[in-house]
Amino acid sequence: MEVTITRLGHQGDGIAEGPFFVPRTLPGEVVEGDIVAGRMDAPRILTPSDQRIRPACPHYRGCGGCAVQHATEDFVTDWKESVIRTALAAHGINAPFRAPHVSPLSSRRRAVFSGRRLKKGALVGFHARASDVITPVPECRILHPDLIAALPLLEDLTTRFGSRKAELSLSLTRSDAGLDLAVTGGKAPDGALWAELGQWAGQSGLARLAWAGEVIAQAHPPFHQIGPAQVTPPPGAFLQATKPAEAALQAAVTEVVGDATHIVDLFAGCGTFALPLSVYAEIHAVEGEASMLTALDQGWRQGSGLKRVTHEVRDLFRNPLLPEDLTRFEAAVIDPPRAGAEAQTRALAASGIRRIAAVSCNPASFARDAKLLIAAGFRLDWVQMVDQFRFSPHVELAAQLTR
Repeated sequence: MEVTITRLGHQGDGIAEGPFFVPRTLPGEVVEGDIVAGRMDAPRILTPSDQRIRPACPHYRGCGGCAVQHATEDFVTDWKESVIRTALAAHGINAPFRAPHVSPLSSRRRAVFSGRRLKKGALVGFHARASDVITPVPECRILHPDLIAALPLLEDLTTRFGSRKAELSLSLTRSDAGLDLAVTGGKAPDGALWAELGQWAGQSGLARLAWAGEVIAQAHPPFHQIGPAQVTPPPGAFLQATKPAEAALQAAVTEVVGDATHIVDLFAGCGTFALPLSVYAEIHAVEGEASMLTALDQGWRQGSGLKRVTHEVRDLFRNPLLPEDLTRFEAAVIDPPRAGAEAQTRALAASGIRRIAAVSCNPASFARDAKLLIAAGFRLDWVQMVDQFRFSPHVELAAQLTR
């Protein structure tokens, strides 16, 4: 069948009338191929778009990590902004957009690789699109060079301790003290395995090795400089994917809260926003994972010149801070997971807080929550798209809401 691509979907696939989904195509292109279950997975491009370019990465065809490397940078940026605009428009919201932040290539400091032992050696990389096939990525254009350089190390680990029946999940993070590796999916570390892993880790040069959530060896605390503090997150913990994007989000949040002296940081994690803001204001950090708050607290206590930071372990989905809990704060920072924070947003809407710095990794849930705040008298002053997952369909944003 021959079809014309009319638009790009939220996952980066071209969409033709039908609808038919055609991966790695662009609006305006005429393509042909076999359509199965509403998809044309192997299109032939008959009429290419003037926005089409040759992908820079040699792994693009087989790797599922990137979805739009075949498009110009300006096209990808405009498309990601359009994803946010469309999500807002679905709730009747229109807002000014600030200049976007796009992280540079080779800047991603954390990634989760898959590893499988073979008859000889091992296979380590990313999954192909919608497949359990692992594609090696030794020339990835997205990852920091330190992560690329560690791929042979991950292959050696998988060869020694992996399984041919199951995959290892290898979460690798570049810290300021070296590489931090957290492995899941392997056998439980009994005494013999613990000893073997410890010996291997001692020769690896890693700052820390964790296996199934247990720290096996730590040559140096794998700390991250977050504002004025040094924080050592728990193994495999969430961090912003690139340092430039982290800095862009911190700058946006700092601007929004302005001169507030008492700030609540909701879904605070390890202190990405709480610690830089504690230079200027007293912070109450709320997070569901106790280990994350422990890392935040230790970083704050070892810092200097910081104002008071308190913390609270709390499931903000089931037990949000209520309006009466929020009366002592002048501003709020909220950075929820993809599901958003509907219950907590309703409490913010009913509170006396006048300024909210919102960070989101899901435009759809952000738009839903923003509508609740706007209905309660807030204004969405501006939105900024932040792209730290280059060429993927992942979209992040920062926004200012004022009552």
